[in-house]
Amino acid sequence: MEPTLVRTPLHGIHLQLGARMMPFAGYDMPLSYSGIRNEHLSVRNACGLFDVSHMGQFMVEGIGALAFLQYITTNDVARLKIGQAQYSCIPHEEGGIVDDLLVYRMADEKYMLVVNASRVEEVSEVLKRHARPDCSVHDRSKDTALLALQGPLAVDVLASCTSEAVRELAYYHFCTGTVAGVEGVIISATGYTGAGGFELYIPESSAQHVWNTLMEAGASYGIMPCGLGARDTLRLEKGYCLNGHELSYTSGPVEARLDWIVRYTKDFMHKDLLLSKKNGGCSRYLVGFEMIDKGIPRHDFEILDAAGNVIGRVTSGSESPSTGKLIGLGFVDAEHQKEGCSLWINIRGRNLKAQVVKLPFV
Repeated sequence: MEPTLVRTPLHGIHLQLGARMMPFAGYDMPLSYSGIRNEHLSVRNACGLFDVSHMGQFMVEGIGALAFLQYITTNDVARLKIGQAQYSCIPHEEGGIVDDLLVYRMADEKYMLVVNASRVEEVSEVLKRHARPDCSVHDRSKDTALLALQGPLAVDVLASCTSEAVRELAYYHFCTGTVAGVEGVIISATGYTGAGGFELYIPESSAQHVWNTLMEAGASYGIMPCGLGARDTLRLEKGYCLNGHELSYTSGPVEARLDWIVRYTKDFMHKDLLLSKKNGGCSRYLVGFEMIDKGIPRHDFEILDAAGNVIGRVTSGSESPSTGKLIGLGFVDAEHQKEGCSLWINIRGRNLKAQVVKLPFV
Protein backbone atom coordinates (compact mmCIF):
# COMPACT_ATOMS: atom_id res chain seq x y z
CA MET A 1 0.00 0.00 0.00
CA GLU A 2 1.43 3.35 -1.07
CA PRO A 3 1.82 6.00 1.66
CA THR A 4 -0.69 8.84 1.68
CA LEU A 5 0.65 12.01 0.08
CA VAL A 6 0.86 15.09 2.26
CA ARG A 7 -1.25 18.05 1.16
CA THR A 8 -0.19 21.67 1.47
CA PRO A 9 -2.64 24.24 2.92
CA LEU A 10 -3.41 25.28 -0.67
CA HIS A 11 -4.37 21.84 -1.96
CA GLY A 12 -8.05 22.72 -2.31
CA ILE A 13 -7.25 25.86 -4.31
CA HIS A 14 -5.05 23.86 -6.69
CA LEU A 15 -7.92 21.47 -7.37
CA GLN A 16 -10.36 24.34 -7.88
CA LEU A 17 -7.99 25.86 -10.43
CA GLY A 18 -7.83 22.58 -12.32
CA ALA A 19 -4.18 21.88 -11.59
CA ARG A 20 -2.58 18.73 -12.88
CA MET A 21 -1.30 17.18 -9.65
CA MET A 22 1.72 14.93 -9.14
CA PRO A 23 3.53 13.26 -6.23
CA PHE A 24 6.73 15.07 -5.26
CA ALA A 25 8.87 14.41 -2.17
CA GLY A 26 5.89 12.84 -0.42
CA TYR A 27 3.54 15.74 -1.25
CA ASP A 28 0.64 16.06 -3.69
CA MET A 29 1.86 19.07 -5.68
CA PRO A 30 0.66 20.99 -8.76
CA LEU A 31 2.69 20.22 -11.88
CA SER A 32 0.88 22.80 -14.00
CA TYR A 33 -2.42 24.64 -14.42
CA SER A 34 -2.57 26.10 -17.94
CA GLY A 35 0.56 24.41 -19.29
CA ILE A 36 4.25 24.58 -18.41
CA ARG A 37 5.23 26.80 -21.35
CA ASN A 38 2.44 29.28 -20.64
CA GLU A 39 3.33 29.50 -16.95
CA HIS A 40 7.06 29.71 -17.65
CA LEU A 41 6.69 32.67 -20.01
CA SER A 42 4.33 34.40 -17.58
CA VAL A 43 7.09 34.37 -14.95
CA ARG A 44 9.81 35.49 -17.36
CA ASN A 45 7.72 38.36 -18.75
CA ALA A 46 5.25 39.30 -16.01
CA CYS A 47 4.44 37.42 -12.82
CA GLY A 48 3.63 33.98 -11.48
CA LEU A 49 2.67 32.55 -8.08
CA PHE A 50 3.95 29.18 -6.83
CA ASP A 51 2.99 27.09 -3.83
CA VAL A 52 6.27 25.74 -2.46
CA SER A 53 4.98 24.90 1.00
CA HIS A 54 6.61 21.48 0.73
CA MET A 55 9.97 23.08 1.57
CA GLY A 56 11.23 22.65 5.12
CA GLN A 57 12.16 25.26 7.72
CA PHE A 58 14.23 24.91 10.89
CA MET A 59 14.83 27.60 13.52
CA VAL A 60 18.23 27.53 15.24
CA GLU A 61 18.57 29.69 18.35
CA GLY A 62 20.99 30.31 21.20
CA ILE A 63 24.47 31.59 21.93
CA GLY A 64 26.00 28.59 20.15
CA ALA A 65 23.86 28.91 17.00
CA LEU A 66 26.55 30.60 14.93
CA ALA A 67 29.28 28.10 15.84
CA PHE A 68 26.84 25.24 15.18
CA LEU A 69 25.93 26.48 11.70
CA GLN A 70 29.53 27.34 10.87
CA TYR A 71 30.42 23.69 11.41
CA ILE A 72 27.56 21.99 9.54
CA THR A 73 27.39 24.36 6.52
CA THR A 74 30.09 25.33 4.04
CA ASN A 75 29.50 29.06 3.59
CA ASP A 76 30.58 31.71 6.12
CA VAL A 77 27.54 32.29 8.32
CA ALA A 78 29.48 34.94 10.29
CA ARG A 79 29.26 37.25 7.29
CA LEU A 80 25.48 37.45 7.56
CA LYS A 81 23.90 40.59 8.97
CA ILE A 82 20.41 40.53 10.47
CA GLY A 83 18.04 40.67 7.52
CA GLN A 84 20.33 38.79 5.12
CA ALA A 85 20.06 35.32 3.61
CA GLN A 86 22.82 33.08 2.29
CA TYR A 87 23.01 30.16 -0.12
CA SER A 88 25.01 27.27 1.33
CA CYS A 89 25.10 23.50 1.65
CA ILE A 90 25.56 20.72 4.19
CA PRO A 91 28.44 18.48 3.06
CA HIS A 92 28.10 14.69 2.97
CA GLU A 93 30.61 12.07 4.03
CA GLU A 94 30.78 10.71 0.46
CA GLY A 95 32.14 14.02 -0.85
CA GLY A 96 28.88 15.51 -2.09
CA ILE A 97 26.10 17.19 -0.13
CA VAL A 98 23.20 16.27 2.12
CA ASP A 99 21.31 19.35 0.94
CA ASP A 100 21.74 22.79 -0.52
CA LEU A 101 19.86 25.33 1.56
CA LEU A 102 19.29 28.94 2.55
CA VAL A 103 20.46 30.34 5.88
CA TYR A 104 18.60 33.40 7.20
CA ARG A 105 19.91 35.53 10.06
CA MET A 106 16.75 36.49 11.94
CA ALA A 107 18.35 38.07 15.04
CA ASP A 108 21.64 38.11 16.96
CA GLU A 109 21.34 34.49 18.04
CA LYS A 110 18.55 33.23 15.80
CA TYR A 111 18.74 31.71 12.30
CA MET A 112 16.33 29.99 9.92
CA LEU A 113 17.32 27.17 7.60
CA VAL A 114 15.23 26.51 4.49
CA VAL A 115 15.78 23.04 3.06
CA ASN A 116 14.51 20.91 0.21
CA ALA A 117 11.39 18.85 0.87
CA SER A 118 13.11 15.58 -0.04
CA ARG A 119 15.87 16.25 2.49
CA VAL A 120 13.93 17.46 5.56
CA GLU A 121 14.35 14.19 7.47
CA GLU A 122 18.03 13.85 6.59
CA VAL A 123 18.79 17.45 7.52
CA SER A 124 16.92 16.90 10.78
CA GLU A 125 19.14 13.89 11.52
CA VAL A 126 22.30 15.93 10.84
CA LEU A 127 21.08 18.69 13.17
CA LYS A 128 20.37 16.14 15.91
CA ARG A 129 23.66 14.31 15.41
CA HIS A 130 25.71 17.49 15.86
CA ALA A 131 23.47 19.10 18.49
CA ARG A 132 25.05 21.47 21.00
CA PRO A 133 23.82 22.27 24.53
CA ASP A 134 24.09 26.03 23.87
CA CYS A 135 21.57 26.19 21.02
CA SER A 136 18.17 24.71 20.16
CA VAL A 137 16.67 23.52 16.89
CA HIS A 138 12.95 23.57 16.10
CA ASP A 139 11.32 22.15 12.97
CA ARG A 140 8.78 24.72 11.72
CA SER A 141 8.01 22.97 8.43
CA LYS A 142 4.43 21.99 9.30
CA ASP A 143 3.62 25.43 10.73
CA THR A 144 4.77 27.41 7.71
CA ALA A 145 3.40 27.91 4.21
CA LEU A 146 5.73 29.22 1.52
CA LEU A 147 4.64 31.13 -1.56
CA ALA A 148 7.00 32.20 -4.34
CA LEU A 149 5.84 35.35 -6.14
CA GLN A 150 8.21 35.54 -9.10
CA GLY A 151 8.77 37.65 -12.20
CA PRO A 152 9.64 41.23 -13.17
CA LEU A 153 6.21 42.52 -12.09
CA ALA A 154 6.16 40.65 -8.78
CA VAL A 155 7.30 43.75 -6.91
CA ASP A 156 4.29 45.72 -8.20
CA VAL A 157 1.89 43.01 -7.09
CA LEU A 158 3.45 42.66 -3.66
CA ALA A 159 3.74 46.40 -3.09
CA SER A 160 -0.02 46.69 -3.50
CA CYS A 161 -0.55 44.16 -0.69
CA THR A 162 1.87 45.47 1.95
CA SER A 163 3.14 48.71 3.44
CA GLU A 164 6.66 47.29 3.69
CA ALA A 165 9.29 48.93 1.46
CA VAL A 166 9.61 45.89 -0.79
CA ARG A 167 10.87 47.96 -3.73
CA GLU A 168 13.99 48.78 -1.70
CA LEU A 169 14.57 45.21 -0.52
CA ALA A 170 17.92 44.08 -1.94
CA TYR A 171 18.54 40.64 -3.42
CA TYR A 172 19.03 37.99 -0.72
CA HIS A 173 17.72 40.34 1.95
CA PHE A 174 14.45 40.02 3.87
CA CYS A 175 12.15 41.75 6.30
CA THR A 176 9.22 40.71 8.47
CA GLY A 177 5.95 42.54 8.04
CA THR A 178 2.25 42.45 7.18
CA VAL A 179 1.05 41.10 3.83
CA ALA A 180 -2.65 41.07 2.91
CA GLY A 181 -3.42 41.94 6.53
CA VAL A 182 -1.48 38.93 7.85
CA GLU A 183 1.20 39.84 10.38
CA GLY A 184 4.56 38.16 10.83
CA VAL A 185 5.17 37.31 7.17
CA ILE A 186 8.84 36.90 6.24
CA ILE A 187 9.28 38.72 2.92
CA SER A 188 12.42 37.48 1.22
CA ALA A 189 13.92 38.82 -2.03
CA THR A 190 14.92 35.35 -3.18
CA GLY A 191 13.67 32.72 -5.61
CA TYR A 192 14.52 29.80 -7.84
CA THR A 193 13.51 31.21 -11.23
CA GLY A 194 16.10 33.84 -12.05
CA ALA A 195 13.26 36.22 -12.91
CA GLY A 196 13.30 38.30 -9.73
CA GLY A 197 10.62 38.36 -7.09
CA PHE A 198 9.97 37.21 -3.55
CA GLU A 199 9.40 34.24 -1.31
CA LEU A 200 6.83 34.68 1.46
CA TYR A 201 6.90 32.62 4.66
CA ILE A 202 3.37 32.67 6.02
CA PRO A 203 1.56 31.12 9.00
CA GLU A 204 -0.04 27.94 7.67
CA SER A 205 -3.55 29.08 8.65
CA SER A 206 -3.29 32.23 6.50
CA ALA A 207 -1.93 30.64 3.31
CA GLN A 208 -5.19 30.57 1.36
CA HIS A 209 -6.05 34.17 2.23
CA VAL A 210 -2.64 35.46 1.12
CA TRP A 211 -2.71 33.38 -2.07
CA ASN A 212 -6.16 34.69 -3.03
CA THR A 213 -5.20 38.29 -2.23
CA LEU A 214 -2.04 38.12 -4.35
CA MET A 215 -3.90 36.52 -7.25
CA GLU A 216 -6.55 39.22 -7.12
CA ALA A 217 -3.98 42.01 -6.85
CA GLY A 218 -1.95 40.54 -9.69
CA ALA A 219 -4.82 40.13 -12.15
CA SER A 220 -4.05 43.41 -13.92
CA TYR A 221 -0.36 42.45 -14.10
CA GLY A 222 -0.99 39.13 -15.84
CA ILE A 223 -0.28 36.93 -12.84
CA MET A 224 -0.71 33.20 -13.31
CA PRO A 225 -0.70 30.27 -10.88
CA CYS A 226 2.38 28.18 -11.66
CA GLY A 227 3.36 24.62 -10.89
CA LEU A 228 6.55 22.65 -10.38
CA GLY A 229 6.93 22.06 -14.13
CA ALA A 230 7.55 25.75 -14.84
CA ARG A 231 9.67 26.05 -11.73
CA ASP A 232 11.94 23.36 -13.15
CA THR A 233 12.27 24.83 -16.66
CA LEU A 234 12.86 28.31 -15.22
CA ARG A 235 15.70 27.13 -12.97
CA LEU A 236 17.17 25.05 -15.80
CA GLU A 237 17.39 28.07 -18.13
CA LYS A 238 19.44 29.81 -15.45
CA GLY A 239 21.65 26.78 -14.87
CA TYR A 240 20.54 26.43 -11.24
CA CYS A 241 21.29 23.06 -9.66
CA LEU A 242 18.59 20.71 -8.37
CA ASN A 243 19.21 18.36 -5.47
CA GLY A 244 18.92 14.77 -6.66
CA HIS A 245 19.97 15.76 -10.17
CA GLU A 246 23.02 18.04 -10.27
CA LEU A 247 23.63 17.70 -6.54
CA SER A 248 23.79 14.45 -4.59
CA TYR A 249 25.73 12.59 -1.90
CA THR A 250 28.62 12.23 -4.36
CA SER A 251 28.20 15.39 -6.43
CA GLY A 252 28.99 18.53 -4.49
CA PRO A 253 29.88 22.18 -4.92
CA VAL A 254 33.30 21.66 -6.53
CA GLU A 255 32.27 19.59 -9.55
CA ALA A 256 28.92 21.42 -9.79
CA ARG A 257 30.75 24.77 -10.03
CA LEU A 258 29.33 26.05 -6.75
CA ASP A 259 32.71 26.41 -5.09
CA TRP A 260 31.81 30.01 -4.26
CA ILE A 261 29.54 28.79 -1.45
CA VAL A 262 32.47 27.05 0.28
CA ARG A 263 34.73 28.98 2.68
CA TYR A 264 37.87 26.89 3.13
CA THR A 265 39.26 29.42 5.62
CA LYS A 266 36.91 28.09 8.31
CA ASP A 267 36.46 24.62 9.80
CA PHE A 268 33.41 22.60 8.78
CA MET A 269 32.50 18.93 8.70
CA HIS A 270 33.95 16.87 5.83
CA LYS A 271 36.06 19.86 4.78
CA ASP A 272 38.95 17.56 3.87
CA LEU A 273 36.88 15.83 1.18
CA LEU A 274 35.92 19.07 -0.56
CA LEU A 275 39.41 20.49 -0.17
CA SER A 276 40.96 17.43 -1.81
CA LYS A 277 38.62 17.88 -4.78
CA LYS A 278 39.46 21.56 -5.02
CA ASN A 279 43.22 21.02 -4.85
CA GLY A 280 43.44 17.80 -6.78
CA GLY A 281 40.83 18.51 -9.41
CA CYS A 282 37.73 16.48 -10.18
CA SER A 283 37.41 13.74 -12.76
CA ARG A 284 34.14 15.27 -13.98
CA TYR A 285 32.44 18.65 -14.03
CA LEU A 286 28.96 20.00 -14.64
CA VAL A 287 28.41 21.63 -18.03
CA GLY A 288 25.54 23.24 -19.87
CA PHE A 289 24.89 22.15 -23.43
CA GLU A 290 22.61 22.95 -26.35
CA MET A 291 21.41 20.34 -28.80
CA ILE A 292 22.53 20.77 -32.40
CA ASP A 293 20.53 17.79 -33.63
CA LYS A 294 16.85 17.69 -32.74
CA GLY A 295 16.07 15.73 -29.58
CA ILE A 296 15.23 16.42 -25.96
CA PRO A 297 17.89 15.30 -23.47
CA ARG A 298 16.48 13.72 -20.33
CA HIS A 299 17.82 12.86 -16.90
CA ASP A 300 20.33 9.98 -16.91
CA PHE A 301 20.75 9.81 -20.71
CA GLU A 302 24.33 8.91 -21.69
CA ILE A 303 26.71 11.61 -22.93
CA LEU A 304 29.24 10.36 -25.50
CA ASP A 305 32.37 11.56 -27.28
CA ALA A 306 32.95 11.46 -31.05
CA ALA A 307 34.11 7.83 -30.82
CA GLY A 308 30.96 6.76 -28.97
CA ASN A 309 32.59 6.38 -25.57
CA VAL A 310 30.42 7.22 -22.57
CA ILE A 311 31.90 10.35 -20.95
CA GLY A 312 29.04 11.41 -18.71
CA ARG A 313 25.33 11.57 -17.94
CA VAL A 314 22.59 14.13 -18.41
CA THR A 315 21.28 15.47 -15.11
CA SER A 316 18.51 17.76 -16.44
CA GLY A 317 17.16 18.60 -19.88
CA SER A 318 14.22 20.22 -21.61
CA GLU A 319 13.14 22.57 -24.35
CA SER A 320 13.75 26.16 -23.26
CA PRO A 321 10.39 27.97 -23.46
CA SER A 322 12.21 31.33 -23.61
CA THR A 323 14.45 30.50 -26.60
CA GLY A 324 12.97 27.41 -28.21
CA LYS A 325 16.35 25.68 -27.96
CA LEU A 326 16.83 22.18 -26.56
CA ILE A 327 19.09 22.49 -23.52
CA GLY A 328 20.56 20.39 -20.76
CA LEU A 329 22.94 20.05 -17.85
CA GLY A 330 25.19 17.09 -17.25
CA PHE A 331 28.43 15.84 -15.77
CA VAL A 332 31.20 15.04 -18.25
CA ASP A 333 34.81 13.88 -17.95
CA ALA A 334 37.05 16.87 -17.20
CA GLU A 335 38.67 16.96 -20.67
CA HIS A 336 35.28 17.56 -22.31
CA GLN A 337 34.14 20.50 -20.17
CA LYS A 338 35.35 23.44 -22.27
CA GLU A 339 32.91 25.78 -24.00
CA GLY A 340 32.44 24.76 -27.63
CA CYS A 341 33.29 21.10 -27.02
CA SER A 342 31.16 18.69 -29.07
CA LEU A 343 29.10 16.07 -27.26
CA TRP A 344 26.65 13.41 -28.35
CA ILE A 345 23.56 12.49 -26.34
CA ASN A 346 22.17 8.97 -26.59
CA ILE A 347 18.46 9.65 -27.02
CA ARG A 348 16.56 6.38 -27.37
CA GLY A 349 19.37 4.66 -29.25
CA ARG A 350 20.31 7.60 -31.48
CA ASN A 351 23.49 9.60 -30.85
CA LEU A 352 22.50 13.23 -31.37
CA LYS A 353 25.03 16.04 -31.45
CA ALA A 354 25.22 18.81 -28.84
CA GLN A 355 27.71 21.49 -27.83
CA VAL A 356 28.95 22.76 -24.46
CA VAL A 357 27.84 26.38 -23.91
CA LYS A 358 28.38 29.01 -21.28
CA LEU A 359 25.79 29.21 -18.50
CA PRO A 360 23.21 30.57 -17.97
CA PHE A 361 21.21 29.70 -21.08
CA VAL A 362 19.17 32.94 -20.81
